[in-house]
Amino acid sequence: MFDTKEKELVLQSKALQIVIPQYRMHTQLFDNVIADISGVDSLKRVHDVTNHFVWMAGNMVNTRYWLANILGVEDKDPNDEFFKDAKALDLNVTYPELGDLKKQWHRISSQLYNALYKTTDEELAVPYNFGMGVEFVEENKLNMVGMSLDRESYLLGQMGLMRRALGYEGMKYDMDKSINY
Repeated sequence: MFDTKEKELVLQSKALQIVIPQYRMHTQLFDNVIADISGVDSLKRVHDVTNHFVWMAGNMVNTRYWLANILGVEDKDPNDEFFKDAKALDLNVTYPELGDLKKQWHRISSQLYNALYKTTDEELAVPYNFGMGVEFVEENKLNMVGMSLDRESYLLGQMGLMRRALGYEGMKYDMDKSINY
């Protein structure tokens, strides 16, 4: 696993105090929601109208890369062409396997965790146009963090439901203490 040396990090933003626990929970739930999904089942869709596990997991990884890039991390998603801007599922594409996406998830998650810790409230207040045009949502980096975590919550829920639809046990909330980001 990637080590963030958590004890050395000092959170620079008061606004992110409530975000960090959810971020860490999502980091772990990603592993839990894809646990034991077979390669065949990872590409199944319900009634040919849903996304499959691989697309949803890939979109989650892409969301973390996207937010990391907004916060100054230079590492790029190696599968950006498949998932950028929540690009629709393409049945003609050979997507990466869940195991590869899990490795990418942990690679970017540790980097983003460090970036979140280093980001100040002033940096989070910087305007960032995300094109939604919702008058009560200020378009800035802080709200991008919130929108990103909301997207992850949505996808975790979708994958949790997909587990059950495919006959798997429900997602566990077990935590791995070795993952400290």
